[in-house]
Formats: sequence, structure tokens, C-alpha cells
Amino acid sequence: MNGAILQQVFVVDYVVQPQMCGDCHRVEAKDFWKAVVQVRQKTLHKKTFYYLEQLILKYGMHQNTLHIKEIHDGLDFYYSSKQHAQKMVEFLQCTVPTRYKASQRLISQDIHSNTYNYNSTFSVEIVPICKDNVVCLSPKLAQSLGNMNQICVCIRVTSVIHLADPNTLQVADIDGNTFWSHPFNSLCHPKQLEEFIVMECSIVRDLKRSTEKHTLGEVWVQKTSEMNMDKQYFCHTHLGHLLNPGDLVLGFDLANCNLNDEHVNKMKSDRVLDVVLIKKSYDRTKSQCLRNWKRKELARDRENMDTDDERQYQDFLEDLEENEAIRKNVNIYRDSTIPVESDTDDEGAPRISLAEMLEDLHISQDATGEEGESMMT
Repeated sequence: MNGAILQQVFVVDYVVQPQMCGDCHRVEAKDFWKAVVQVRQKTLHKKTFYYLEQLILKYGMHQNTLHIKEIHDGLDFYYSSKQHAQKMVEFLQCTVPTRYKASQRLISQDIHSNTYNYNSTFSVEIVPICKDNVVCLSPKLAQSLGNMNQICVCIRVTSVIHLADPNTLQVADIDGNTFWSHPFNSLCHPKQLEEFIVMECSIVRDLKRSTEKHTLGEVWVQKTSEMNMDKQYFCHTHLGHLLNPGDLVLGFDLANCNLNDEHVNKMKSDRVLDVVLIKKSYDRTKSQCLRNWKRKELARDRENMDTDDERQYQDFLEDLEENEAIRKNVNIYRDSTIPVESDTDDEGAPRISLAEMLEDLHISQDATGEEGESMMT
């Protein structure tokens, strides 16, 4: 009134609360995804997924995943964008022989702006063949691979299936397209492996065909469960460079096995091998306790590991120790809690050398001086 000005002092407290956008909030809640990659393999063991897990960690393909879920026959990778899922599918195609199908489901749409929201699903199927499997090829496929024998051993699986003929040491590589055109199955399950003892072993010297990592040998073996009998088996093997009389070796007894395979049933009985040797057997009681190395794992929702899964996991670790080619694609870290041992134990079982191990990175203090987090998963 009459030009008078009234003033009063107020104390205002401002509280700053951080807030994320809607998309970031759904990502943090881990219940929002736009694409999923479902990886499956129709086998009874998980050695392929253990190896695939290490490749994903090595090349950082898990960084864009929102969530990883493990189920009984594979893994599910969830993504916030379809492009990240397509990148994972391309990585899998370059890593293992696969085929995939893509589908999408309409979630919502806006008829005014003509926009649509889809959830995409990529179903990736890995070939049901793993390392150390015995397979029987179709006659047409065997003929196209240089008239090799139909019964072969899978010595390795990369982007192609590497097969070796135990009779002639002939090798062949089968890609995913060839496999799906002429499919074949594993004749035996790893649980059917039997232990044999080598009675005699000689190297085939006049072989025209040879490889750097395998040597053809002629072997007389006897089952350790039939030592009180005089029955022995004669066979050719690609493990001639590893076996000596008295060694133990694991193999499949095809002569006394009930094989239910369409290709084997059509073969002549004299063409079916009696015994197929797979790998040399070592006493690993001591080496399992003294492994001075470790590997990382993907953070995922997983079911409890049963006894069979633990055995398969130990088989994968043994493959890492025995096969240098597999170790090249796996980051192996030194376990400082285990003392350094020699490269081989007393029984001669192969070990991973210290030169192949990486030092694990641990961040004990961050830039602010506070306690940091470890880099190990």
C-alpha cells in the first residue's frame, strides 16, 4: 500500500535425486529385453558350452548382454537391441558350426506415428557332435571326402568339424552346411568309454598320409575289466605317438555294443571296427588337487551342478591340459593359492606350463581412495 514493499526471508532446502530415463531403468531392472539368442545343442554333455563360454569371455561378447540364463540344454542371452543379438549370432557362426532361425513378436504399436515394437528371437542350434565322438558318415558323404571310411573320430570342433579316420589317418573338415545336408550322429556316449591296457604298439612307418599331431599305430589292447581272460583286440589308432605297452587308454568297444544307427546298420560287418581308441588315460588324482591355474566364468543364472555336470567340467579341464590348440583360445590365469609345480606330475599327466598363464588383475583401491572391486568373476 502506498508503495510499501514487504520482504520475508525463507530457508529453502534443495534435495538432488538422481533419476534414470525409462529405458535405463528397465535395463537396470533386468526385466526389459528386445532380443534373445537361444543357443542349443542336442547332446547329453556340456563340453561345447564350457569351451564356448571361454571364447565369449576372451572376445568380450558378453558385455552387451542384459541377462544370461542357463537351462538344461543350452544358454539364453538377452539384449536391449536387435543389433547386439545379431552380432552374437554372427560370432557363434564364426566359432562353431551352427544354423539359426529368426522370429519376432509384436509387442505394441502406435497407429498415429506408424511405429511398432517387436521382440526378436534367434534360435541357434549347434551341431550335435563334440570332440572325442565316434561318428558314422553316410556313404555319399564319405565318398565326397576322398572315399574315407565311414567310421571316424572327431578330433576337434572349431568353425568346422575335424574328423580323422583311425584306420588310415585320413582327415576331413566338415562345415555346418555340409553337416545339415548330410547329418550324422555320435555312435556312443562318453559314459560308454571303457578302459583298455596296451599290450603291443607299433608305428606304421610307410604311411604316405601323415599329420603333424597324430601318428598311425597298430595296437593290441585288452580290457582292464577282462584281465583274467585272454581276449585281446587289434585295432589301428591315431594315437600311435602317445601309446606304449602298459599304458591305459580309453575307447569304445563297438564289437560288443548295441549300435542303433541307420548308416552302421547298412554297413558290412567286416567294415565295422571292433575297438576305436579315443584318448590316453592318466592318473589325475594328484593333478586335480594341484592345478595352479583357473579360468573365468560368465555371470549367469544357473541350476545347481549335479555329479554328472561336475564330471563333464573335469573332462573339459583335462582337455585344456592335453590339447594345446584348445588352450590358445582360452584365457588361463595363474592361481596364486596353489604352489608352482613342474609341467608334468609324477604319473606323466600333461600340465599347463606357467608361460601359458596370465596374471589375474585385481583392483584393490580405486581413484577416490576407497575399496575397489576385483576383476575376477
